[in-house]
Amino acid sequence: MRFFAAGCRANPQRRPTRPHRSTPRLHNTGELHTFRGVAANVSDFRLPIFNWVQRKTHGRIDPINPICILLLCAIGVFFIYSAQVYTGRTQWMQQIVWIGLGAVVYTAVSLIDYKIVLKYSHWLWTLAMLGLIAVLIPGIGATRFGATRWIDLGFFSFQPSETGKLGALVMAASILARSKVGTVRDSLLTLAKLALATGLPMLFIMFQPDLGSALVIPPMVFSLLYASNLSKRFFASVFLAFAVVVGVVAFDVYRYSKFMTDNNLSFMDDRGAYEKHSWIPYLKDYQRNRILSFVAPYKVDRDVSWNLRQSLITVGSGGLTGKGWAQGTQARLGYLPRAVAHNDFIFSVLAEETGFLGSVTVIGLFGVLLANGIRIAAKARDRFGTLLALGVTIVFAVHVFINIGMTIGLAPITGLPLPFLSYGGSFLLSCCMLQGLVQSVYRFRRDF
Repeated sequence: MRFFAAGCRANPQRRPTRPHRSTPRLHNTGELHTFRGVAANVSDFRLPIFNWVQRKTHGRIDPINPICILLLCAIGVFFIYSAQVYTGRTQWMQQIVWIGLGAVVYTAVSLIDYKIVLKYSHWLWTLAMLGLIAVLIPGIGATRFGATRWIDLGFFSFQPSETGKLGALVMAASILARSKVGTVRDSLLTLAKLALATGLPMLFIMFQPDLGSALVIPPMVFSLLYASNLSKRFFASVFLAFAVVVGVVAFDVYRYSKFMTDNNLSFMDDRGAYEKHSWIPYLKDYQRNRILSFVAPYKVDRDVSWNLRQSLITVGSGGLTGKGWAQGTQARLGYLPRAVAHNDFIFSVLAEETGFLGSVTVIGLFGVLLANGIRIAAKARDRFGTLLALGVTIVFAVHVFINIGMTIGLAPITGLPLPFLSYGGSFLLSCCMLQGLVQSVYRFRRDF
């Protein structure tokens, strides 16, 4: 990724545009007696719309991006249905509606010149922050499973953390695109602005609490800083700070485990008993349980590590070719909890029914989508376009790695959904919006 560090070409001279060939307007005499006359009128009606779209997008579109998205969405619908086929629930039908709305959002965003996003980045960030603040206000935010992450609009539950990630990304790319980045000393003001623009959304997301969504932001920010050619000393310092944070969290989790064991308390039933003794006030006991079930599953109650254990069994039982679509038994019998089988653990359902080959196919589709995002970022002719496409790609990479990793025991369970496969309206719409921005970078990159 170091090739991003060289920056972008500084406004090369615009290439001479080809003279626009306008199609002669067909004159209608008012008396159409032949099929050719009717076709001429239809063409006359549609040409202005087609010409407008072609003029706005310069006739360019990256086909890899939408093809991968459509394939992943289709796979998601099939396995959401499969995960719920024995319960009679019809959330797969709702997912189809969300996919249709997502297609509209994707198309609309891709038709907007991404430089407009740069112009109004401050307003986008402000709107995202208002949503993150509003969800914490009693009476506005809806609490489910002990977390206040949703704004219930009646017909739709909106998750502000999704727009919070988008706002943080756009603002971070905007700050770095407008600023000169070099040594740490020369970049202190830029780093301060960046810390404020990304730290506030991250902090309010953690207040909900939603640790998984909050942890998506730091890798994105550091990737953008690396692409901006910031001094390597900064990354060395950050690595040391990260090691200290990990050490503090690890020691706190160890104290939690010892506290619960010494007081003969249940990790499942007595959650919250340790929180007042913790050194990290915003880390909840259920999050400590997730860390413990990842690093030392034998230490916690069986119920605490149930999801991880059953997910490993589900994935492993698929073998090479799987049990067949809608023939899985783990979700049907309730071993893989039905409340999470169609969203957070959709990959486990897919792996059981399609086996290793199906799992590799889905991972390959994500790999193509991510590699294509990197390619588009490299093709961008301005710094903001490069950073925007790169940031979106990193956000998706974190989601894919953590979600698939937690289903096979390579990462702690955090509740991060799998893009385009997991059920969820606001998450799907935010994914389409982010990928629409990548398509916009591809379409309008030659304006520089």
